[in-house]
Amino acid sequence: MEVIKIALAKGRLAEKSVDLFESIGVVFSQFHEESRKLIFKSDHQQFEMILVKATDVATYVENGAADIGVAGKDTLLESEADVYEVIDLGFGKCRFAVAGKEDTDLNGMIKPRIASKYPKVTTDYFEQKGKQIETIKLNGSVELAPLVGLSDAIVDIVETGGTLKENGLVVLEDMVQSSARLICNKASFKTKGESIQPFIENVQDMIKQSEGEKANA
Repeated sequence: MEVIKIALAKGRLAEKSVDLFESIGVVFSQFHEESRKLIFKSDHQQFEMILVKATDVATYVENGAADIGVAGKDTLLESEADVYEVIDLGFGKCRFAVAGKEDTDLNGMIKPRIASKYPKVTTDYFEQKGKQIETIKLNGSVELAPLVGLSDAIVDIVETGGTLKENGLVVLEDMVQSSARLICNKASFKTKGESIQPFIENVQDMIKQSEGEKANA
């Protein structure tokens, strides 16, 4: 029996994904939040789950270290990984937004400085608007950048907006929506198709069923 390797991001996405997989009969009984293990076999041994950083999921799948994975659309846009994006799973919803101090007028600036963990997404967005910017790549709390004068604004993932508000920032422009996506290695999709295709179809059916239940609630 060929083993299908699944790359998941540690944290909430992994928990949501495992719940989804269990609903279609792929159970990882040994997995729990507090475990320090990074590799788990499914109860029927057909699937192997590997836990990685969210930004690395697409890299593992693209390079064949994992056959399938669950990654946020945000990280896929930033990485431009060469993978099949198969299903919008509908959870892990958030959005990209331009944020800054309330009185910030980016249109009135010749070349504003925009800080972000997502320099490619940031640059692409403003290029499409025909606006020249200076992109500043940060890895930590980007909310700090406009407060200390490092940037004029930021581009970041926003869920509730609570962190922005606590730091005296507001959303200046909404950009693009993001949610968790099921992705697949292109070679695996062909060579392991007999095992992967039923898994994908079962996930699709479960997503449709869940959406139907929400619509009827």
